[in-house]
Amino acid sequence: MSEVKNRIDFVYLFDVQDGNPNGDPDAGNLPRIDAETGMGLVTDVCLKRKVRNYVQTAKNLADGYDIFIKEKAVLNNEINEAYDDEKVKSADDKSKSVAARTIMCKRFYDVRAFGAVMTTGKNAGQVRGPIQLTFSRSVEPISQAEHSITRIAVATPQEAEKQNGDNHTMGRKSTVPYGLYVCHGFVSANLARQTGFSEEDLNLFWNALKNMFDEDHSAAHGLMTAQKLIVFRHDSELGNVQASRLFDLVHIDKIIEGPARKFSDYKVSIDRDHLPDNVKLEEIL
Repeated sequence: MSEVKNRIDFVYLFDVQDGNPNGDPDAGNLPRIDAETGMGLVTDVCLKRKVRNYVQTAKNLADGYDIFIKEKAVLNNEINEAYDDEKVKSADDKSKSVAARTIMCKRFYDVRAFGAVMTTGKNAGQVRGPIQLTFSRSVEPISQAEHSITRIAVATPQEAEKQNGDNHTMGRKSTVPYGLYVCHGFVSANLARQTGFSEEDLNLFWNALKNMFDEDHSAAHGLMTAQKLIVFRHDSELGNVQASRLFDLVHIDKIIEGPARKFSDYKVSIDRDHLPDNVKLEEIL
């Protein structure tokens, strides 16, 4: 496994058509929105969930690629298993949590990528992950559309009796007609070394960002597509310029009149003339 030796900043663009990219449970599961600007939001947690699901599918929980935060997992049971390892048992009391932390990083991809708090039972410490994501924000204000839907069936005999056999159930569905979202991300070489996150792990993360929506189709999500992944790789571990300066080199301009309804309604360009010499640009997607 090769070490990550460079700081990396990246810009990730994805879009949604006729779907709900990230429902807000505090607002009746409507698409998340910035109340002041009307811009659509997708949380970092939402994207990390999709990355975890992709890695779980792609690697099938192979050795070193298990997922700590997975559906129906009991987290303390996973931590207890680490404490059953001989390296932890043989360590003194002060070193047990460090040894357990090392085992958790080695076993679980998402722990060494995103970090985790593992102090809810036996203490396996806290891990600060090398990959951090911002909330994704839409390029333009989104429209929240609500649709009435019907089902020609009911759940119980009592409901059928009340409807005299008509057997219809009404429901609601919330969508965004179209939205292009921008996420900014960061990879710390220093933290990658601490958790054992390797270049091979990083390549798996890039593949997840490129392909995870194709493994996550649902009627609720509509058509979600990864559109651009622009990576800025510094030539040092601590980085050479501020991430914000690099992000400002990426320009997204609408090239049509009226509301956008597809990715080609925008033009994405990169100001390569002002790219610092000590930063390498990679367009992975």
